[in-house]
Amino acid sequence: MNLLRSVSSGHFADFGMDTITLAGPLEAKLAAMKAAGFGQVMLAARDIVGHPQGIDAAVAAVKASGLRVTGFQVLRDFEGLSGHLHGYKADIAKQMIGMARALGAKVLLACSSTSQHASGDLDVIARDLRKLAMLALPHGIQVAFEALSWGRHINEMPQAWEAVQRADMPNLGIGVDSYHVFATNTALDHLDDIDPARIYLVQLADFMWQETRTAQERMETARHFRVFPGEGVHSQALAELVRKLDAMGYRGDYSFEVFNDDYQQLPLPYVAERGRNSALWLAESVLKRSVPLPGQMRLRSAACRATVPDGVPA
Repeated sequence: MNLLRSVSSGHFADFGMDTITLAGPLEAKLAAMKAAGFGQVMLAARDIVGHPQGIDAAVAAVKASGLRVTGFQVLRDFEGLSGHLHGYKADIAKQMIGMARALGAKVLLACSSTSQHASGDLDVIARDLRKLAMLALPHGIQVAFEALSWGRHINEMPQAWEAVQRADMPNLGIGVDSYHVFATNTALDHLDDIDPARIYLVQLADFMWQETRTAQERMETARHFRVFPGEGVHSQALAELVRKLDAMGYRGDYSFEVFNDDYQQLPLPYVAERGRNSALWLAESVLKRSVPLPGQMRLRSAACRATVPDGVPA
């Protein structure tokens, strides 16, 4: 495995980490991200509702951390249901939206349904996504709809975009997850059909083998074996994805969503440092960003060096 060398302090405003990536209590996760130089965090609901002092204490901890909230995840299996199942999921969505608002999250991530009870009718799916967006709209929250690679009816990015277009809501867009793009071998040319202003979130991760042949294998890899960008075998493709998004005009956030059983057993600073090195590789060597921002630096490039993984063009 190619490891990126540790580098001196730098700031990378566009990159953050998911709390899912780290083990331990919420406050420790936030502190590790902050110490590694990250300025934002993607929050998982379980880290908020699982706080031993309750949701209010979790919200206070997030605000006290000084980290900007990238978004809140994840609403599952919402679209395509009917009757009491639809009503049940609508109630769940309202609770998720309320927590997102309390946390200051501007984006709620919703993943495509895996339910055997969900309809595959695109008009029904669009209708439900429209309703979800309408529930979020008064709270100033955008909904990013993401295609799970093992989704029942929608499992690739172009399908998610088609549903979003059909729903036609100003606060409804898509979430792009590099893992799912690579797991389904989705051609990056499909991004050409997507309005970059409607991409509300990009989550990045790599994995250690070239392909996942079944939905079950995709699920197992996604939940246990992801690694940071630059650590897996898809580094070149991941660099191409990020460059393409940037060239399209995407100027939103990139968050590292790295489900990894090994990382769950390792010290927080060590894992956060791996994430930091990944961000530096992407910012400096892939996007080649070292331009000062008002009041802060994306990177102090004169002091920072990141090693590019083998086979990845600089």
